[in-house]
Amino acid sequence: MSAALVWIPVALVVALAMELWAMLLHGRVWHSLLWRLHRSHHRKRRGALEANDALSVLHAPIAIAAILHGCTAAPSLLREIFFGVGIGMTLFGVAYLVVHDGLVHGRLPVQALARIPYFARVRDAHLVHHARGARGPYGLFLGPWELGWQTKQTKRTSS
Repeated sequence: MSAALVWIPVALVVALAMELWAMLLHGRVWHSLLWRLHRSHHRKRRGALEANDALSVLHAPIAIAAILHGCTAAPSLLREIFFGVGIGMTLFGVAYLVVHDGLVHGRLPVQALARIPYFARVRDAHLVHHARGARGPYGLFLGPWELGWQTKQTKRTSS
């Protein structure tokens, strides 16, 4: 059996799970315990970097360790799972960087992505988050869904 049959599905599941993890961190940790760092992201940026950028690299050592273990450990199912976890985390990190920092905040030249309707909705949902301050949506890739859900909840409670 090919190792790729293990790590490819693991990588895809982990990449998707990272969006849920990021949504939880954003709403419950970044907007509370780590607000001192994250608030720089809700203000006009001065220069190329902001304090919030430190939060982007928190998961990199975990992903690197998982990939290294997946490359150097003795052959086993667990080794392939570790490799898939590291690849999935990395895929999510790169996608987040391109869409969030690039498309939404213009820090990378990827504005053409907005021609894809889904990415335009992702951008718009994240900009709603910035306009609201500390309120959701907290997800990036699930931001449009989260915003729609919040709108339905608001209509139900105000009816």
